[in-house]
Amino acid sequence: MEILAFGVQSDEKPLLERAFAGRQEIRCLDVFLNEDTAPIAAGHEMVSTSVNCDLGPGVLETLAAGGTRLVAQRATGFNNVDLDAAARLGMTVARVSAYSPYAVAEFAWTLAMAVNRRIVRAATRTRDFDFRLDGLMGRDLHGRTAGVLGTGKIGAAFARIAHGFGMRLLGWDAAENPDCRALGMRYVTKERLLAESDLISLHVPLMPETQHLIDRTALKTMKDDAILVNSSRGGLVDTAALVHELRAGRFTGVGLDVYESEAGLFFLDKSLTAMEDDTLARLVTFPNVLVTSHQAYYTEDAVAQIVAATLRNVLDYRAGRRSENVLVPRS
Repeated sequence: MEILAFGVQSDEKPLLERAFAGRQEIRCLDVFLNEDTAPIAAGHEMVSTSVNCDLGPGVLETLAAGGTRLVAQRATGFNNVDLDAAARLGMTVARVSAYSPYAVAEFAWTLAMAVNRRIVRAATRTRDFDFRLDGLMGRDLHGRTAGVLGTGKIGAAFARIAHGFGMRLLGWDAAENPDCRALGMRYVTKERLLAESDLISLHVPLMPETQHLIDRTALKTMKDDAILVNSSRGGLVDTAALVHELRAGRFTGVGLDVYESEAGLFFLDKSLTAMEDDTLARLVTFPNVLVTSHQAYYTEDAVAQIVAATLRNVLDYRAGRRSENVLVPRS
């Protein structure tokens, strides 16, 4: 019984093949699952998907018609999966409920420091042997305020790093994290956090309630010289509103590892084609904006944990077991 894995990156493939060797046959594809590629899965009871695969009703119906009964998502997020359609079709859906929080938290800090200290601009200059410092001035973060929206495992890891920098901590979440409290974090309203923070980092899941959490009103509440970092989900930020504020000359820096319309773009080489997404094309032109392609999770440690959890999900499915990773159980 072979599992078909969609959207497998070249660095990820050997980790998957080694982990599955002798325990489960696997075939890795670099194409993403969507309406065009779904027929490839015909005859495969199990498929594995990445966060940028399309698992809407049409795709799920094609999979189910071809005999697929398990979708093993190699990610914590599942906003790309229509769970109601999967349940209606009698499919099991499982995800990776947790992996290294340090991978994402450390990368969020990488983005924050890169935009604060103009690292990309400086590196580009020195490659051309331009060693001027004009326009490269940053700010000490020590003594300033870090606002953490979402204080779960990743948000708490981000907060610990901020604490190490000597920053004042503000938090916003439905439930307070005692570990963050122990660092001196004060939980406040979202509006107060946005108004007082010099650095704002997003670590909440994308749900209907958090869609465009950072909208036009939220952006206008932020300080003109604030730094905004999003390494969670692109849909948390209203990108069109963000572009509008950037055009007005606001914000010291914006670091985005995710983008709300990234499906069909991120993880792919688009360098030889015209960029049809006008919002993204405009976004990357701002000198104080740094966009990366959803790589915050992409460390050997985190990917190895994702692969191991995916294998457990497959083996649990085959054995008829149910774990905390199962979103839609076998009917």
